[in-house]
Amino acid sequence: MSVLDSLAPCTPGRWTHDHVTVERVESGPLTLRRNDGRLHVTHSLGPADLSERLVAGVTASIEDADFGQDEFELTMVGLVRSTVPDPLDAWVTYYRNSLGELLDGTADFAPIHDKAAELVRGRVLDLGSCFGFLPLRLAGAGTQVTATDILPGTMSLLDAVAPRLGLSVDTLVCDAAHVPVPDDSTDTVTAIHLLEHVDDTIGAAVVAEALRIARERVVIAVPFEDEATACHGHIRTFDLDALKRLGESTGRDFEVFEHHGGWLVLDAS
Repeated sequence: MSVLDSLAPCTPGRWTHDHVTVERVESGPLTLRRNDGRLHVTHSLGPADLSERLVAGVTASIEDADFGQDEFELTMVGLVRSTVPDPLDAWVTYYRNSLGELLDGTADFAPIHDKAAELVRGRVLDLGSCFGFLPLRLAGAGTQVTATDILPGTMSLLDAVAPRLGLSVDTLVCDAAHVPVPDDSTDTVTAIHLLEHVDDTIGAAVVAEALRIARERVVIAVPFEDEATACHGHIRTFDLDALKRLGESTGRDFEVFEHHGGWLVLDAS
């Protein structure tokens, strides 16, 4: 996939990147069609529909097994960009709606964010932040937080949107296994729904890096799935036993428990 600029201009109501086109129509359900190697998505969403809730709707609309992570992400970006004409206004709408649903408990991910907010201590560095909803939520509660992601575009988007939401979040573009910050430089490191995206070796390196950086604790959350959800970029699955083995491998004190998926909390002190 060519480099994606989520804020690049597009024709109102129609967004295209690589082989994916997303178009807003007057009425009708979310529809995905393939033709000569191209994917054409149509929808009739309005600004109030733009939020993380779309993830479930798009996932439910996928009927072919070849729908990979790149197409899923491009579809999500296209839905946002084709619904509100101004690029930044479109993303501010998406972020504001999503944060509202996370805070009022109506979003599927809300219990996970609630538990993460309960577990963090002091200053936080979040690994694999993607859109950065957890860092924004923590910032809104007065926590000093740094969001990190390997994709520069997601951090640039967060830098653009956060001030419009009245929130302050530091950002850092980096690999979660190689974070350019000193040892013991933050109180808590979080990795929320990150490890399912990487293999065992990289996952172990991410955990070791988190322990290097954290002064107090490392908070890890993963989904429990029977099969890894490929369109979300998942490549492995977890259960409580797998999390326990991961905790034991660190040689640190730890706690493992289930809450809308699995959690591993490591003592970094």
